[in-house]
Amino acid sequence: MSGYGPFDDFTLFAIAIAVVLSAIVSLIGTSARKRNVALGEATVGDLAEMTGIRDPKKLQEAFGPPDMGRIWRTVTLFDVRRHRQPEGWLMSSDMVDYACLGAVALAIFVSHPLVGGALITALVIQVAGWIVSFGLPK
Repeated sequence: MSGYGPFDDFTLFAIAIAVVLSAIVSLIGTSARKRNVALGEATVGDLAEMTGIRDPKKLQEAFGPPDMGRIWRTVTLFDVRRHRQPEGWLMSSDMVDYACLGAVALAIFVSHPLVGGALITALVIQVAGWIVSFGLPK
């Protein structure tokens, strides 16, 4: 990558570690949010991250009004998948995170020029997910 041999492997390894850590944190957060939805305790933050809808008014249009505790008790995971936006895929999709982990596994075991590109793509996807999540309602 850098053009200087000794630093190529270190750079790829550092990128791989960053992608693995980011994907694991994302999977843990997504699991907690799925649990909240499944238990009928979905909050604005849960639905905003899982769907990618940032505006609370649009969330209310999509899922109806919350109860008095600001919790949606009737929303299911199917409803969340049906209203998911592209930002929701970046922030809380298990498939995207597993694909990034797959790119890391491929980079560890296969030495090919295109594998470095796949690793960089996985890093860009993970960073984009974190950037999009900064605008979420609390």
